[in-house]
Amino acid sequence: MARMPSAERRRQLTEAAIRAMARDGVARTTTRSIAAEAGVSLSVFHYCFDSKQALVEAVITALTDHSVTVVKQALRPRATLVETVRAGFQAYWDHVRSHPEEHMLTYELTQYALREPGFEHLARRQYELYGAAYTELIDGLRRTMDLQLAVPATVLARYLAAMTDGLTLNYLVLGDESAWTDILDTVTTHIANLVHDDAGRS
Repeated sequence: MARMPSAERRRQLTEAAIRAMARDGVARTTTRSIAAEAGVSLSVFHYCFDSKQALVEAVITALTDHSVTVVKQALRPRATLVETVRAGFQAYWDHVRSHPEEHMLTYELTQYALREPGFEHLARRQYELYGAAYTELIDGLRRTMDLQLAVPATVLARYLAAMTDGLTLNYLVLGDESAWTDILDTVTTHIANLVHDDAGRS
C-alpha cells in the first residue's frame, strides 16, 4: 500500500465513510466496512480515527464542506443582487438534486447523534457548522458588494440554515422537482429584501 500523509488518509477514509453510510445507513456502517470501502486495513482506520465520535464529526464537517464549496464557487457578484443570491441558491439546489443521498445522510446523522449516548454534542456541532458556513458566505458577499443587512449576519445565517434545512427535507420527502423553480424564486426575493446594497437597493 502506498504511503499517504495522515491528513490525506483521513480525507480518504471520511469520503469512504460517507459512501458507506449513505448506502447502508449510519447505524449499520462499521469501521470494517469503511476500511473495506477505502481499500485500507482496519489498523489504518484506527490509526487515523481513535473513536467513532471523531469519525462522525469528520463526516459531518466533510458533508457541510461539500455543499458550501459549490455555493462559494457560484456566489460571486452578478449584475444585480437578486441574480447573485439566486445563483447561490441554485448551486445549492443543484447539489441537492445531484447528491440526494448525501443530504439524506445529514438528517440521519442528526438523529443518530441525538439518540446515541455521548454523541449529542455532534448534533449541535453539525448545526453550528451550518451557521458558521452561512455567516462566512454572508460576510464575504457583504464585503465584495458593499451590502447592508436588515438583520445581524448571525441571525440571517441561522435563518438561512433553518430555511434550506426545511426545504431540503421537503424535497427529499416529496421529490417534486417541478415546483422548485418558483420556490427558489420566492426564497431569493425574500432573502434579497433582507439585504441592500450601499444605495439602499435590494
